[in-house]
Amino acid sequence: MCLILFAYRVHPVYQLVMAANRDEFYARPTAPIHYWTDHPVVLAGRDLLRNGTWMGVTSGGRFAALTNYRDPAEQTEGKRSRGQLVSGYLVGNESPLAYAERAARERTAYPGYNLLVGDPNELYYYSNIGHEIRKLQPGVYGVSNHLLDTDWPKVTKGKKGLEAQLEGLREERVDALFELLEDADPAPDDALPATGVPLQWERLLSSIYIRSDHYGTRSSTILLMTDNELHYIERTHSGERIQDRRHSVAF
Repeated sequence: MCLILFAYRVHPVYQLVMAANRDEFYARPTAPIHYWTDHPVVLAGRDLLRNGTWMGVTSGGRFAALTNYRDPAEQTEGKRSRGQLVSGYLVGNESPLAYAERAARERTAYPGYNLLVGDPNELYYYSNIGHEIRKLQPGVYGVSNHLLDTDWPKVTKGKKGLEAQLEGLREERVDALFELLEDADPAPDDALPATGVPLQWERLLSSIYIRSDHYGTRSSTILLMTDNELHYIERTHSGERIQDRRHSVAF
């Protein structure tokens, strides 16, 4: 994912409300959300190039998601695929804290990332750049391609938009969250972060929803989770074609 907005334990029904966009090169082969044949408890999309994933859940209520940390100067040769961090948690049985601690021990094996891992009882954040494991408290959060709650324009706008939609939110009424994720307005130049990419790329990447000839938002995901069930809605974008896939899971 390249933008994850989430409200943790602030909604009267859903302990986790998440709205997220995955940005990727259009040519990278990808499978939409499905139950994995090799791990039937896992419900997630799949990167068919490296066999990992960017976000997913299990039939037992485990959850994980990840964004890349943007650093054009970083050396990635010989490092593992970051998507394996998400799939590794989903197919395993370690507690969220134990998994975050293992990720911290192996932090140099992967390019820069932000990782969220949780279950119905707790939610943890870890970045191998910030190198701090955080047990998250109730609140509204956002993470893009820097550290958690870095005040990039898309993160700030997204958090405000999510917070405004929490009242009255139900599984049948998620259209406003998808509208938030489809906001393609770039930030003004004076608000752009300086991440080491050319100015035209800073402009392109500053919007919540990204469009270009070769790279952009491939899918948008809404996750609503209570103590004993979840609703997972993925909207995939392929040119002018949009397709929604919905799954509900009781655990």
